[in-house]
Amino acid sequence: MNNENAIEVRNMSKRFKVDYDKAHTLKDKLLFWKTSHVEIHEVLKNINMDIKKGETVALIGTNGSGKSTLLKLMTKIIFPNEGTIETNGKLTSLLELGAGFHQDFTGRENIYFNASIFGLTRKEIDARIQDIIDFSELGEFIDHPVRTYSSGMYMRLAFSVAINVDAEILLIDEILAVGDQHFQDKCYRKLKELKDSDKTIVIVTHSLDVVKDLCDRAVWIYKGELKLDGDPIYVIDEYLKQVALDHKEEKRKAIAEGKHRFKGAVFIDAPKDFITVKREQKELFCQGWQISDHDDAILKITLDDIELKNIERKNRQDVFEAYQEVYAGDMDPDTIGWKTNLDLTDLELGNHKLLVQCIEPNGNILAEKSIQFVLE
Repeated sequence: MNNENAIEVRNMSKRFKVDYDKAHTLKDKLLFWKTSHVEIHEVLKNINMDIKKGETVALIGTNGSGKSTLLKLMTKIIFPNEGTIETNGKLTSLLELGAGFHQDFTGRENIYFNASIFGLTRKEIDARIQDIIDFSELGEFIDHPVRTYSSGMYMRLAFSVAINVDAEILLIDEILAVGDQHFQDKCYRKLKELKDSDKTIVIVTHSLDVVKDLCDRAVWIYKGELKLDGDPIYVIDEYLKQVALDHKEEKRKAIAEGKHRFKGAVFIDAPKDFITVKREQKELFCQGWQISDHDDAILKITLDDIELKNIERKNRQDVFEAYQEVYAGDMDPDTIGWKTNLDLTDLELGNHKLLVQCIEPNGNILAEKSIQFVLE
């Protein structure tokens, strides 16, 4: 193994045997021995890659592409059918947070149990237990039984233990959604701190913004094969193009079979709901956005059941990026947004309702949003 590499994968393939209608008793095996149906699923095919020491690498791809399986192979939780995976350095994985926690013991006691799983001695745990407790922000709850914790508290404690283990290689699988937004931001800052050290980090995530901001490389796994490996921005762009093509093909087949249900979403950014507007303003600025996977979806905006015609479409890159995986291939960032000015001069005083709808050509409403305002 090259001493500059933290992880080396060579000609590696992984298959799983799926046994349908498997007999669970001796009687079933004797009576139904011919009915068992076995399939071999090749999850990863001939993977080759090097991850150098100190690199932060993202594994990206759609669900079922083999990303998490590859990460588990790196941890040696499971082993390849062909080829080899070698690691160079102490390795810690954040795959299943809380593995090893006992529900009847306190958070403090579970820190000792869980940290020992990662290979720390009692003396090493004593030296960093306060850092773990402080990072988890559990306070007095640290001495309460874990069974009394909320799911968020449980995951925060587990993450705090795992992230404070002194390892050279850190493998992370979709655990950045731990706790509330404040704690997620804290976890992210900790990962950036580790990235700036000499740690090697391999992360599986669907958050493409995290990949762009945190990672040196992105490795795209597509249907079990290594499709692309390189600069995160370029790899993500190619990945999203393929996702768009796949979505379009899946949608086309579903429409042909009569199984596709079209969807959409709308939002009103301004004005806010239940505000008071003075007639002296003369105009009220309104804006929002609309998306749909129906190619001919219609945007309809009404004020007190009267349809508005002076609607201008605008660019909404922020919405495009937020929905780019869900609505891949069905959005044009230049026409997602909308804006208009309501003429208040001839509008009666009192309550008014602004309604925004996303509608199929046949009249079926895919999504709608309304707000009310008072004109004085």
